Amino acid sequence: MTSTPDSTCASRWCPSPNFEPRREGRRADLLLLHYTGMTSAQAALDWLTRAESRVSAHYLVDEDGHVTQMVAEEMRAWHAGHAHWAGEDDINSCSIGIEVHNPGPECGYPDFPEAQMAAVEALCADILSRHPIPPARVLAHSDVAPARKCDPGEKFDWKRLARAGVGLWVKPTPPEGDAGWDEGEEGPEVAALQASLARFGYRLEPSGVYDRATALAVSAFQRHFRPALIDGLADRSTRETLARLIERL
Repeated sequence: MTSTPDSTCASRWCPSPNFEPRREGRRADLLLLHYTGMTSAQAALDWLTRAESRVSAHYLVDEDGHVTQMVAEEMRAWHAGHAHWAGEDDINSCSIGIEVHNPGPECGYPDFPEAQMAAVEALCADILSRHPIPPARVLAHSDVAPARKCDPGEKFDWKRLARAGVGLWVKPTPPEGDAGWDEGEEGPEVAALQASLARFGYRLEPSGVYDRATALAVSAFQRHFRPALIDGLADRSTRETLARLIERL
C-alpha cells in the first residue's frame, strides 16, 4: 500500500482504512465526481478516514484547491454505494472517486470556486493520463445513482472539464418552453427515449411508460448535461441534447 500520493496534484496523503482490492481484477475505467455535502472539507476528511463511516474516496478537493489522497488508485474505495452504469453494478471496483467539497443544497449550495475547479480539472487530467477512462465514463454520482443522489449538482462546471479533455459534452439545446413528457405518458416515443437513456448508460428498461425511474434518469441527465432546467420532463431540449451526445459516443 502506497504512503505517498499517486497524483502530483495531491499535496498530502491522509489514508482511509475503508478500502479493499478491486474485485475480479478490475482496473479503473470510470471517473466519478461527488460533492461532500458536509459543512467543511475538514469534516468531510474526518468522516472519510474513519473506520466506522464505512465510506471513502480516492481524493478530496477542498474549496481552496488543495487535494488530499485517501485511498490508492489501485484499490477499491467505498464512494459510489448502490449504483449502476452501462451494465455495471459494482461501480466502486471500476472507478476512481473524487469528493469535491461543497455543502450542497441543504446549506445553500454555493458556487464551486475558481481555485477548486482549477484543481479538479488538473487532478482529473492527471488521472486520465494514467488510466484508460473514456470521456463518456467521466460521470456524476447522480448519473450512476439517480434515485438516491444529486451530486455534484447543476452548478458543477462539466463544460469546463470537457474543454480540458475531461468528459463528454455538447452544447445543450436551450429549453424553449415546451411542456415535455411527464410521468404517466405512454407510447413508442417514450420507449425510444428510455432505450436512448439506457444506451447512454442509465439503468432503464424501454417499457414505453414514463414512470418514476424514467423521470429520475431524465433529471440526472439534465443535471449533468442540460443544467439550465432540471425538472424530469423530457422536453425537446433534453431529447435533442441526449441524441447529440449519443452521436459522440
